[in-house]
Amino acid sequence: MGKSKTPSNAPGKAPQGKQRMISSFFAPKQSPGKTSTDNSSATPTIKKRKPDEKENKTADQEENEREPDSPPRTRRRVTQKRVLEDAEDVEQATDDDDYYSKPGTTSIAKKKLKRSPEPMANLESGGEKNEETRKKEANFLAPAAASRTKKAADSGRTLKYLYNPFADAMDIDGEPVDSATKKRREKLHEKFVQKLGKPGPVPEAHGVEVEEEAAEQDPEEPEDDEPGPIAKRFGGSAKGKAPPKGGKKLTPLERQVVEIKRKNPDTLLVIEVGYKFRFFGEDARTASQVLSIMCIPGKMRFDEHSSESHLDKFASASIPTHRLHVHVKRLVTAGHKVGVVRQVETAALKAAGDNRNAPFERKLTNLYTKGTYIDDVDGLDGDLAAGAGSGGAAGTGFMLCIAEKPGGGTGMDEKAHVGIVAVQPATGDVIYDEFDDGFMRSEIETRLLHIAPCEFLIVGELTKATEKLVSHLAGSTTTVLGDQIRIERVEGKKDAKILAPSHVSKFYADKLKSADSPEAAESNRLLEIVMNLPDLVTICLSALITHLSSYGLEHIFDLTKYFKSFSARSHMLLNGNTLSSLEIYRNQTDFSTKGSLFWTLDRTKTKFGKRQLRKWVGRPLLDKERLEERIEAVEEIKGGKSPKLERLRELLSKISYDLEKGLIRIYYGKCSRPELLSILQTLNRIANTFPPVDKPEDVGFNSKILNEALANLPRIKDDVEAYLDVFNHSQAAKDDKYDFFKDGDNYEAINEHKMGIAGVEGDLNEHLNEIAAVLKRKVVYVSVSGVEYLVEVSNEKNILKSVPATWVKMNGTRKVSRFHTPEVIKLLRERDQHKESLAAECNRAFAKFLAEISTKYQEFRDCVQSLATLDCLISLAAVANQPGYVKPEFTEEPCIEVREGRHPMVEQLLLDAYVPNDIHLFSDKQRAMIVTGPNMGGKSSFVRQVALIAIMAQVGSYVPASAARVGMLDAVFTRMGAFDNMMAGESTFMVELNETSDILKQATNRSLVILDELGRGTSTHDGVAIANAVLDYVITELKSMCLFNAMNAHMKFEEANDGTENITFLYQIGEGVAHRSYGLNVARLAGLPQRCIEGNPRTTPPFIPLTSETNTHPVAGVKSSQLEKELKERQTTKWAKTILSATEKEADFDPLQLLASIENL
Repeated sequence: MGKSKTPSNAPGKAPQGKQRMISSFFAPKQSPGKTSTDNSSATPTIKKRKPDEKENKTADQEENEREPDSPPRTRRRVTQKRVLEDAEDVEQATDDDDYYSKPGTTSIAKKKLKRSPEPMANLESGGEKNEETRKKEANFLAPAAASRTKKAADSGRTLKYLYNPFADAMDIDGEPVDSATKKRREKLHEKFVQKLGKPGPVPEAHGVEVEEEAAEQDPEEPEDDEPGPIAKRFGGSAKGKAPPKGGKKLTPLERQVVEIKRKNPDTLLVIEVGYKFRFFGEDARTASQVLSIMCIPGKMRFDEHSSESHLDKFASASIPTHRLHVHVKRLVTAGHKVGVVRQVETAALKAAGDNRNAPFERKLTNLYTKGTYIDDVDGLDGDLAAGAGSGGAAGTGFMLCIAEKPGGGTGMDEKAHVGIVAVQPATGDVIYDEFDDGFMRSEIETRLLHIAPCEFLIVGELTKATEKLVSHLAGSTTTVLGDQIRIERVEGKKDAKILAPSHVSKFYADKLKSADSPEAAESNRLLEIVMNLPDLVTICLSALITHLSSYGLEHIFDLTKYFKSFSARSHMLLNGNTLSSLEIYRNQTDFSTKGSLFWTLDRTKTKFGKRQLRKWVGRPLLDKERLEERIEAVEEIKGGKSPKLERLRELLSKISYDLEKGLIRIYYGKCSRPELLSILQTLNRIANTFPPVDKPEDVGFNSKILNEALANLPRIKDDVEAYLDVFNHSQAAKDDKYDFFKDGDNYEAINEHKMGIAGVEGDLNEHLNEIAAVLKRKVVYVSVSGVEYLVEVSNEKNILKSVPATWVKMNGTRKVSRFHTPEVIKLLRERDQHKESLAAECNRAFAKFLAEISTKYQEFRDCVQSLATLDCLISLAAVANQPGYVKPEFTEEPCIEVREGRHPMVEQLLLDAYVPNDIHLFSDKQRAMIVTGPNMGGKSSFVRQVALIAIMAQVGSYVPASAARVGMLDAVFTRMGAFDNMMAGESTFMVELNETSDILKQATNRSLVILDELGRGTSTHDGVAIANAVLDYVITELKSMCLFNAMNAHMKFEEANDGTENITFLYQIGEGVAHRSYGLNVARLAGLPQRCIEGNPRTTPPFIPLTSETNTHPVAGVKSSQLEKELKERQTTKWAKTILSATEKEADFDPLQLLASIENL
């Protein structure tokens, strides 16, 4: 790091012993007055050689000879001054030089040392030194061996050279030093540490300190900026001089990257550079980790921080152009916000423009996140989007915006007023709602699990409870939402209540139509509904319009027909706990779809049909008339032999394209030509499958739903055929933009550019005559490796002589050379300009064509929706065709009456037959059932089976039973399992009671309530008391139908007759009470050690009973028998007291209590 020109042989300086050996080697060749005494330098100062003088040269000497005019080095000057000092000061000088010549000492420190106010001798007085001084010099320049010996002997002495700012002001020999010397040394040490780059409290401080040091240098001292020999040979700056802050100057491309990144700091940028897309800086490292591609090391930061001043280029990674959407999809799935930066100029047009010497102009053209990725018709469906989950469906592609304001109350009484808007850009669906929620935020959780968003947009600040819930659901891998869910936040303005309606009104201002037609009147009615949404919903809608504008997707909100309210009470309420406990969308074992209710009912053939069935399963119907229409359609399909049904099944099996997503891509103008051809051809096939009818009744089915859906399919026939006649199908399949349209008369600009290209090609052909005249022979153009219009000339000398010097050789072989003439180059450049202008004009015409098709979006979407409904009905009919399924009956009065019902999912997963059970619950008769039985006896399966059969019936499906009659339930509530919520500081029992409290607040006399394991989180008596009180409240106050897993029914079993506790589960419901849980039997099945359950038979004699007295280590069997015996003794004592009070005719005698005691015994 010093200013010496000596190239280092090692990372640090050479050992001092070696340095002295070199000095002693050169000492005889130097005059006495110029003997070096710098024992820290590996380079001696040498006088000029005589011509006949022979000596070995060091690399430094050779450099001095090559550069005789180079300025003297600072360390040499210091050495000369030390040699000429008085004898009394030599050792002091040597010590100082030792201190400042340690490895890593800076040039600044050495220059300060040069300027130190120590006494110096004249350079000419070296010859007059006395003998004593010469002896000291000889000792100082001792051989290397002696130096190493002395150094080893004095190893303890070197400790006093360590800098200690808290030590007393003493010299190295114990002599006190003056304050000026001490201050100077402290200052030099401080600069030494700074020069090494010790981190300071402020990142920019390092650069400022260096500039101050440079300013403090002696202005008269020559700067040592000349590069050393290594720097000259391999490049680089002068030795010892740090590169300027920020390293190498940024290239024009890097300046573009930094500028775009500064505007989009939260976006991972993919930048088009030539024929590749590249990542730079920190984005390259992120992409390398996600995509498993190579990252070339370099600068990671975009702020030119001093910590990366030694690096010249940004870190980078690259992907090929044709794999862009594959990699973007993977980055988006990982939760990143990805921006694609493209070149907006073409090479030919740029060459003809005024900025031909400037870099290509690049702009951010596309932004993608999980919720806004629609550039691929497959989207993020499948395994990429399906996150692990315990209750909800796979990732639906919804982006959910949420706004909240406190609703008053504190602690357990805290309320919140919440507004949400969820939009699915891939399909155009919009869900909105505004509601009040309690302390547990169960309403928000229910909506989040139903909608299953893949991205959150939070407006303003959320309350602490809501923030915890959203963060937990977004970050947990065991919920419906999956992992790596994006959460973006926008600032909540104080006057948002006023600004949001104004913004929404402005957005919809030009959408109002004159009510000349029924369609326009209906559109205006829907617009009016949107304009009158609640305040918080309007705030969310305004935020989403602004947010989606940066993605180019804000026009999704033009489709007001697809706005739906979540809270419309036309569907059964299934809250978050119910979705999870009953495994509606995902099982609770491995959180996959297999084993869920949706998996059981899903026999759909199309992707849009599958999405429709998911909505049906999560939102069972409450309207009895609509429900009967749906199940009658299923019944007609199930038993129908109509050829129309066969044609419909054949049509569905041939549709592999996701029409719903394809249509929205046309609406956004992002559809490609091959995609457009596939979409229109598929729609044409749908429209021509069935003949058009004047009214739905003419279709010929009994079901109203079937007639309306089938009548809706042919209505798009004329529009689809008209659009198909506009373009060439073969060219569209090849994505040929130039010959896409059939009739060129409607596209004058395209024809002009085509004529321009034809004219240029004609000029090129005419130019062949001129070329033939020059070469004096007939020639033709050739094309090699994509280079066109080449003139091929033989390499014979006499022929090559005739080639003008202005011709440009493009390529060649050993036998021929190929040239472009100046005229050919000019004409090709002109043709390229026409081609690129033609391409731009073709793209504009295609975008205009897509905009024209999008005006029919709603008609096409309705057709696809009808086909999705037919797909769902055929799926439910396929389920109904399974053996043991029956059509349920519906009544207005709340009831569940099922004979030989079975669990729909377990039945399909079990290899053995499922044991059926009956259930009879009525609102005016037996309203509740308390289910007891041994562990693993099937209690939970039984109560789940009842709830699932009720849900399946109201979805419109057949149910697994021999007979079923179901009332119209408005909700199914469950409280099952035991778990705590440490994030919210809630114990297991607290979670149980909070969930139970929510159920008691929302349940009605039309609800089914399932309470499993309530009260087990606390002591036996408190738990039983709370469970009894809750059951009494449900039966007497709410009058809901209830299944309670805890006395009037039990799961049947048989005991073994061999004296053991072995039992056989019968999995049937029966009347009466199960007096034992047979937990020890479950322990045996689980494989607990025999010593733990029954004791050790080797150490316990068979004739001695196992009791707490005979067995010093009580085991489970002993303890269970002991507790059971004690309980019977207490019951017997209580019964005896009751009998005694009866015989003594006491006034408080209760005969009912006596009967109950006898029954228990």
